[in-house]
Amino acid sequence: MPLFMDVHNIDGVTADAVAGAHEKDLATQDEFGVSYKRYWVDEKAGKVFCLVDAPNAEAANSVHRHAHGLVADEIFEVSEHE
Repeated sequence: MPLFMDVHNIDGVTADAVAGAHEKDLATQDEFGVSYKRYWVDEKAGKVFCLVDAPNAEAANSVHRHAHGLVADEIFEVSEHE
């Protein structure tokens, strides 16, 4: 399954708020065949990054839309390298 990194721009974002939204994503993801792996928060920059296995970018964003309404501003297909 493809791997995506999405980017959210949210003024005033907090790590606590993102943790709550991530829990809602986890509760919703199976409905869309998606698996959210990790997320990162930069409170100073107002940025949130989510790493997700999904059949396509729209499925990844659909989880956010249905779970809490905070859809990504950008989504990039990425590949993992060590």
